[in-house]
Amino acid sequence: MMKVEEALHMVGGAGDTSYASNSRLQEKAIRKTKDIVEKALKNINGEVVSKSLVVADLGCSSGPNTFLVISQIISAVMEAGYQKAKEIVFLLNDLPGNDFNTIFRSLSLYEKKVKEENGDQVLPYFVAGVPGSFYGRLFPRNSLHFAHSSYSLMWLSQVPVGIDHQNGGVNINKGNIYISRTSPPIISRLYLEQFKRDFSSFLKLRSQELVNGGQMVLSFLGRKSSDPSKAEVCHLWGLVADALNSMVQEGVLEEEKVNTFNMPFYAASKEEVQQVIQSEGSFYIEQMQILESNWDPFDDSVDDQAFDNVKSGHNVAKCIRAVLEPLLVGHFGKQAIVDQVFERYAHNVAMHLLKEKTKHIVFILALKTKDLNL
Repeated sequence: MMKVEEALHMVGGAGDTSYASNSRLQEKAIRKTKDIVEKALKNINGEVVSKSLVVADLGCSSGPNTFLVISQIISAVMEAGYQKAKEIVFLLNDLPGNDFNTIFRSLSLYEKKVKEENGDQVLPYFVAGVPGSFYGRLFPRNSLHFAHSSYSLMWLSQVPVGIDHQNGGVNINKGNIYISRTSPPIISRLYLEQFKRDFSSFLKLRSQELVNGGQMVLSFLGRKSSDPSKAEVCHLWGLVADALNSMVQEGVLEEEKVNTFNMPFYAASKEEVQQVIQSEGSFYIEQMQILESNWDPFDDSVDDQAFDNVKSGHNVAKCIRAVLEPLLVGHFGKQAIVDQVFERYAHNVAMHLLKEKTKHIVFILALKTKDLNL
């Protein structure tokens, strides 16, 4: 069985199929959080910051978005005139398979760019990598002032236990890789239970690591519908399933292999997210926004129709490949199938966009730790 923590990472490097070259959706979300991040940093009680402001980026990945987050925080701290902070410490976290090497190889170029833009006015800052799952403890108690996470918390710690069970010798979610309209109700329940466990653990552990009054800004994919089988993202993964199933029919892939491939992913509803936060009890929700973003990361229009569905299908496929390729290779063990999967997927997306221009639903939350002294 594929171990999620080993296989779940974005495609590394800076090549054509890398996440660094195909992460504009995340970039859009990061830019949308700019004002929220600035407000959160201003709301951190200056008394708890001695000299160093300590920031964690959870699920940092690699590529330009890693440095975009760093830049936004440096600018926000400097603009706020944060007198207590004499320097900033950035702790970049992701799973061990993340391409940390590319981050650190790029650091000197980034530092040069920062100096060219700000001269000697920029606050001193230090960057360190922290490999590990954010569903476990990562940092010492009361060591963080601010935590940031973008496009990460929809990923689960594991595929829910029981998803690949059989009924009469037939896989209960046969032909699907996620929740779909043909999935039995137990599939949705198992995914929701896994999300609740994981998100509760994330909140509990971050409350231990953040100082009293510490802040978090989180952005991750969610859904509008109360019915998880009708979520926008179900179409996204359903079209991947269609590509895989077509390869089964042609004898390229084994049916059993496809039937046992399931996404360690869950798009929660707004109500589910709020319920977990309230139930876990460590944080106040300071702010919550919902962002809609076209599937095609290069389509910034507000039209209801795709301008060029074939080009958009290609763009979506490149974006999803940068995320999904390591999971596919980890499960099927065949790098050679990847090109075929995403050629078919690009076609499926193009056909879908002729009928419906579907959007991603992104939740943006600002959370503040509750005062334990009250």
